[in-house]
Amino acid sequence: MQHLRPKKQLGQHFLHDRHTAERIVGSLEAPAEAPVAEIGPGEGALTGLLAARFADLRLVEVDPDAVALLQARFAGTPVQILHEDVLRWDPAASLPGPAWFIGNLPYNISSPFFFLLLEQRRWVQGGVFMIQKEVAERICAPHGSKVYGILSVLIQSYFEAKLLFSVPPGAFRPPPKVMSAVIRLRPRAEEPPVGFETLRRLVKAAFGQRRKTLRNALHALPLAEFPGKAELLSQRAEQLSLAEFHLLAQQLLEP
Repeated sequence: MQHLRPKKQLGQHFLHDRHTAERIVGSLEAPAEAPVAEIGPGEGALTGLLAARFADLRLVEVDPDAVALLQARFAGTPVQILHEDVLRWDPAASLPGPAWFIGNLPYNISSPFFFLLLEQRRWVQGGVFMIQKEVAERICAPHGSKVYGILSVLIQSYFEAKLLFSVPPGAFRPPPKVMSAVIRLRPRAEEPPVGFETLRRLVKAAFGQRRKTLRNALHALPLAEFPGKAELLSQRAEQLSLAEFHLLAQQLLEP
């Protein structure tokens, strides 16, 4: 297989370990006829396995050299290649409906990507992503954990998040300086009883000063009175469950 020169500005670390690629693709729970979008396919370590399993496959790739390589490799196949920056990509313009997502995400876009995924969640049937292990642990952290934070609350409010397995640096070219991990997201049957922007506003304020109690961290936000408010605000953000964050967000008044 032809190889690309990794571009540092794009955070490229190409997966070359076949066993890891098979485990990642095998973790995607999509039916064979489902639309699938691979984010950042690069040299196509996952793409060949995906193309053999899914008839409706779209690749979203920002690197023109990778696009050219993929176009040559998958010429004459149903695979659709979109030369797009995923952080500016509009799923509505190229997907037939809600799709399954998969990808080996560059470390430098993982957090912005997940915020985008939340905003575009109606297009997401489910997903499997390889990211920096530290970020994966943060996303999947339970309340009370020291790494429980903004991404934990927001992603877990809309998706069931599970850390599946770790991937060592040697599985990539060039090897990154940190461990990677694969997570799976499944949409929850019901969304929180509060709008996403309201919840995000509250959660960002709560963890903006995570060492302080919520009474101090949220002092600038207009919260209505409700039973148990004083007890809830006496805690720190990392101590609150998803349900408690949703309750607090429901009490957030318009400025």
